[in-house]
Amino acid sequence: MFKRLKNIMQGSFVRNVFIMASGTAMAQVISMLLAPIITRIYGPEAYGMMGTFMAIISIFTPIAALTYPIAIVLPKSNEDAKGLVRLSLLITIGVTVLSFLIIISFYDYIVNLFQLEEVASFLLLIPLAILFGGFLQVVEQWLIRTKQFGVSAQTAVTQSILVNGGKAGVGFFYPKAAVLIFLTAIAEGVRAFLMLFFSRKGENQLSLNIFKKSVSLKKLASEHKDFPLFRAPQVFLNAASQSLPVLMLTSLFGPAAAGFYSIGRTVLSVPSTLIGKSVGDVFYPRISEAANHGENLTDLIKKATLSLAAVGAVPYALVVLFGPWLFSLVFGQEWYTAGEYARWVALWIFFMFINQPSVRALPVLRAQSFHLIFTICTLIIRIAALFFGYSLFKSDVVAIALFGITGAILNLLLILITLRLSRKFDKERGQIAIG
Repeated sequence: MFKRLKNIMQGSFVRNVFIMASGTAMAQVISMLLAPIITRIYGPEAYGMMGTFMAIISIFTPIAALTYPIAIVLPKSNEDAKGLVRLSLLITIGVTVLSFLIIISFYDYIVNLFQLEEVASFLLLIPLAILFGGFLQVVEQWLIRTKQFGVSAQTAVTQSILVNGGKAGVGFFYPKAAVLIFLTAIAEGVRAFLMLFFSRKGENQLSLNIFKKSVSLKKLASEHKDFPLFRAPQVFLNAASQSLPVLMLTSLFGPAAAGFYSIGRTVLSVPSTLIGKSVGDVFYPRISEAANHGENLTDLIKKATLSLAAVGAVPYALVVLFGPWLFSLVFGQEWYTAGEYARWVALWIFFMFINQPSVRALPVLRAQSFHLIFTICTLIIRIAALFFGYSLFKSDVVAIALFGITGAILNLLLILITLRLSRKFDKERGQIAIG
């Protein structure tokens, strides 16, 4: 048994997950140590304004390059991968310019339509955040492709020190929401530039030579068209679904309610960021290789999902049971309501935490069209849950409770359907091999 455990621990998959998770863990430790200071400096309203701005950019930055960066991991040839890098960067620049023109042209209409008066003066930071977001996706996926997991870990720590240290340090002299919002807007750009700075020299380093035309971008765009056609809308709608509570709480209950949700969501995302994303980033190239070599994908997805469930069960259960007390103890008595939110949001985040292997497997299973349809249904159901809680009970806590419960059920359903799809994929591939 000990020999088997030793072999598992020495395996490249576990080693790479540990490298990614260790860097992210240190970054999260820094973030959580500074969080009680930051929340006391700025207060719920400023935090709510930052949460509203973050909700807006979280909807648009994931599709800055129409999700083409996710395809960078897939090609066998490095030339094709670099072509996808070039394509992604060009699309990012185009989307950035387009978003700037839209905001300039329809500024007042956008503010009034979405009731963004609280953050209206910061809307022009959105194109900058989109540019940095697309840039980060490209660099991050290239590092995943070239297995430079140590660079990602090192970068996570450095960025956390710079951004969170900036929030706390500047806040002592200027405790305004503008500080939180500006640092949020540039955070992904800081991380992208740090990744480039720490990355290996040589053929695996991204440089300006990626703009030398070697492959047809039109051909690459066509070969991977399922990403803009299916993955980009799915990512957009999923981001919209996750950002809905902040935007709707701001509109229905005010910025303080959005602040309570934002801090709860941030804290509960720690295990997801720490382990879930690390597993997902390592799992994606692993399952891609497994598909190319005829391995059983269902077993891989099951093992990864159950491992995440074992890791996340205790911390999320503690939040469900003692959320209000924990939040008031750590962040101050004025954040008690954030703990009430958190105990319901924890149900959703737990299942989102363990669905990372399923989400990463869907492109390999060629099931991105299904993922899009599922996300549309998810968005509709969760909007209905929030409105039902508000219109029938006039309660922000009930609205969040319904949002969290429906999120948990839907994420569990996604895992079960993905396993069914993977079994079908394995069976069909086995029949082809026999034939």
